[in-house]
Amino acid sequence: MSSTAMQPETSGAQLHWRALERLYQAAPINTLFASRLEIVEAGAATIRFAIEPTCHHAAGAAHGTIYFKMLDDAAFYAANTLVSDRFLLTMSFNLHFTKPVRGGEIVAEGRWVSGRRRVLVAESRLVDAEGEEIGRGTGTFMRSRIPLSSLPGYVDAMRGEP
Repeated sequence: MSSTAMQPETSGAQLHWRALERLYQAAPINTLFASRLEIVEAGAATIRFAIEPTCHHAAGAAHGTIYFKMLDDAAFYAANTLVSDRFLLTMSFNLHFTKPVRGGEIVAEGRWVSGRRRVLVAESRLVDAEGEEIGRGTGTFMRSRIPLSSLPGYVDAMRGEP
């Protein structure tokens, strides 16, 4: 049996998901954060993020911008798993803070809710290291004119480049 016969087949969707993960890594903003995106199914995305003291506001807990970034990114990537040709743009995002967090790993779980053509809706939640929800959000995303294939990270992954 050849070595290629033993490897599991990679679907077009899985290639798209790996390319989205690479796109996330390639975004300049993500050099500022210890975070990692994982996509394992259509309409869902998970981001793991380490809360460091550099993320704190003056009172010693994670600043709200961290909540927004994680919630928006998780919802965005969950929605973009269903769109393989265009980059999505956030049109609106509603955010609810549930609990402050001072440190440790948090997980943002994003899930697509509705829409597939021009506008998509996705929700996300943040969970702390104890498994408690610390924030929740809902976003509305629209297709842009920007082809995913034109973006660094995405195109490299689709070509199989490291």
